[in-house]
Amino acid sequence: MDIGGMSVSAKQNYSIEALGDCGLLIKLGDVMNEATLAKVTAVTERLESASSWRGFIECVPAFASVALYYYPYLVSIGRSPGEEQDETVYETVCRRVQAALADLQFDETEAAAQRIVRIPVCYGGEFGPDLEAVADHAGMDADEVVALHSSVAYTVYMIGFAPGFPYLGGMPDRISAPRRSEPRLQIPPGSVGIAGAQTGVYPIGTPGGWQIIGRTPIALFRPQHRRPSLLQSGDRVSFVPITQEQYEDWPPGTDDGQDENG
Repeated sequence: MDIGGMSVSAKQNYSIEALGDCGLLIKLGDVMNEATLAKVTAVTERLESASSWRGFIECVPAFASVALYYYPYLVSIGRSPGEEQDETVYETVCRRVQAALADLQFDETEAAAQRIVRIPVCYGGEFGPDLEAVADHAGMDADEVVALHSSVAYTVYMIGFAPGFPYLGGMPDRISAPRRSEPRLQIPPGSVGIAGAQTGVYPIGTPGGWQIIGRTPIALFRPQHRRPSLLQSGDRVSFVPITQEQYEDWPPGTDDGQDENG
């Protein structure tokens, strides 16, 4: 177990490595699937509940890892007598992480409780300018793409790229499509896109190269909320087709009502 470089726990099958001078990365696997997501969720929840120590900033879950950020100076001046022997702040934080995760058990046979969020989408037309291109690439018509895209429950594997942007897994392979050869300079908030085997929703206006097939009237990024991102890692998402009239008449501020679990 080498805390100075990379720390590996055979019991829990995770590794820790430095992430710059104020963070560390806890690696939990190398594949994106439900089992790895369960580990990521369990580690994130454990570290956030156990990290009341001075200098802790936050945990950021990803596909198969969790990043933990901290203030080195605050960790240094807040060391306990037993930690003063550590040569670096990184070593101290590693020990705290290992202590927090020491008794954490991963039960891959027990599915974690998942919040289900229904997201209305107006497909095609001005809201989905790339729907026809995706349909042509798949060798089907636009209605079939919409039916397939809205037929499954997706898993939120991570939030990233832009505030509140969900990377969703579980899209049918038949409608996979490459990114656009020329990215757009500005994509409207709420745009639903496809890139390769993944689908996602642009929460804010940004440049992007995903194939845009529709748009939702609800806000995925709400900076005024305690949790600014409507979606969280581990959530389940289903897309519900709506008409342009329904889109335009959608009551503002009703995004929280889409949570089926209350």
